[in-house]
Amino acid sequence: MTSSVVFSLYIVRCSDDTLYTGIAADVRKRIAEHESSPRGAKYLRGKGPLRLEFVEPVGDRGAASTLEFRVKRLTRARKEALISGRESLADLLHDADPGQASGAG
Repeated sequence: MTSSVVFSLYIVRCSDDTLYTGIAADVRKRIAEHESSPRGAKYLRGKGPLRLEFVEPVGDRGAASTLEFRVKRLTRARKEALISGRESLADLLHDADPGQASGAG
């Protein structure tokens, strides 16, 4: 059985200028959960307001989870290049070095 739900990868910028990467089927709803619900990520508590910087549909949950893992491992500079449009998600993931560290994710 295949799911018709399309997940998106998103990056939000916190009030302390850190970047957080996540996936969701409904990104706006997920951001609202992060900002005002106990269902939001613990990392984001107290870091609002959050600003959605990047969102791209990426496919089913499995594909989205794989991409999320890889993007979280990118350096901040590579994430900023993705946000600004200087590089595409496909470019960054093709060139991604699995050894790169990035902090919070």
